[in-house]
Order: sequence, then structure tokens, then C-alpha cells
Amino acid sequence: MRFGVINFPGSNCEHDCFFAATNLSGEKADVIWHAEEKLPEIYHQDKANTCIILPGGFSYGDYLRCGAIAKISPIMKDVISYGKSGGKIIGICNGFQVLVETGLLPGVLLRNKKMSFICKDIYLKVDNKNTMFTDKITKDVIKVPIAHGEGNYFCDEKTLAEIESNGQVAFRYCDADGNVIEEANPNGSLNNIAGIINKEGNILGMMPHPERCAEDVLNNLDGKMIFDSIISSSLIKV
Repeated sequence: MRFGVINFPGSNCEHDCFFAATNLSGEKADVIWHAEEKLPEIYHQDKANTCIILPGGFSYGDYLRCGAIAKISPIMKDVISYGKSGGKIIGICNGFQVLVETGLLPGVLLRNKKMSFICKDIYLKVDNKNTMFTDKITKDVIKVPIAHGEGNYFCDEKTLAEIESNGQVAFRYCDADGNVIEEANPNGSLNNIAGIINKEGNILGMMPHPERCAEDVLNNLDGKMIFDSIISSSLIKV
């Protein structure tokens, strides 16, 4: 698996993602500057063994809406083409916001319910283990850090019904015992949604940061299982 980490002005997690994709996994990675107009050709030639990462941070300072400017960066036209033609993409935190702005994933991400930035460890129920991003997760509940001010997932009733019935919810906020309850929801997201995939199953957006819990020194390897899932995946697996 070869990973391509998109670096926008204001990204602050590209090094963490690069580290998780290389030092921890033993896989190759490229850091791709936002002003490039094309991904390296290998990404289009071998979609089965490549994956694009849209990292967290504050692309373009989060002016306008989070991800609204990043979606029109030169590189994104090719990233969108890559994703629509079956290439794997994972958007983490700000990367999730970019994905919904581009329309690659449905819905929007609003200000947190309490209108404050939240940075802490939370628990996630793995709602769908039969995806290319989750099938190596061996637990029903994982612990992953969040760090965001606009992680409140929202969509209209029709869209919500569709993503629920299609099994597109990958992760939900829960308590340590896996109970999906309001008290475990840090930002007000509909149905405690923390991460979703597209209908085709090749694009994941999630607000929590798996790259920040993927090594022994942090006493948490739960995030590494997401990278392990990507590495072991085939082109399309839903």
C-alpha cells in the first residue's frame, strides 16, 4: 500500500499521518502539496494498492467554513477524480470536513453543540466492521482522541435514513461499555455519528484521530487497526 498525504496550508497532522503510514506500518507514503495539479501517476494506475489521506488541522485557517477553501485547492480536482473512480481516501478531522465540502461524502459538519473546541480521548463503537477501513479492528469499542471545534455531523432526514439503511455509519460515539448514548456524544452529532463511508465503500471520513493512537509509546494501538485495515484491503470491499 502506498499512501499519499495531502498537505494544505494550515494542516497540522500531515506528519502524524505520514508517520503512521510509514514508520508504524512499514508502508510507503508521499506528502503532496496542495498546489500540485496531479497526484503521482501510481495512484491512478494502481488504485487497489494506494490510498489518499486528507489530514487534520485548519486548512486555510478554517476561513469561510472548515474545508470550504481546501476543496478548491488545485490538487483536489484530481483527488476527487481518484475517489470517484474507486481510489481509497480517508479524511481525518479537517479532512472529513473537506470530504463533505467536495460532496464525496454526504452531510455537513457544524459547530460543536456547546460551541467550544474539544480535545480529549473518546470511545467509538465500530458500527460496521465489514469495510476496507474497519475489517482488521478486533474490538467492538475503541478509544481514539478528538480535537475539533466543528465536528457536529448533520444531514437532512432523507440522507440520514439512507446512510443508516446502507450501513454507511462506520463509527459512533459511545461510552466505555459501547452504549451509544447522548452523554457520550461530545459534539451533538446526529445519531452519535463519528465517521461515515460513501455508498461504494472506498471513502471514509471520521472526526477522531486514529494516527494519534497508533503506537506503543502512547499506550494505545486502537488507531493502528484502521491503518492495518486499509493496508490489507482490496479495491472495493463493502
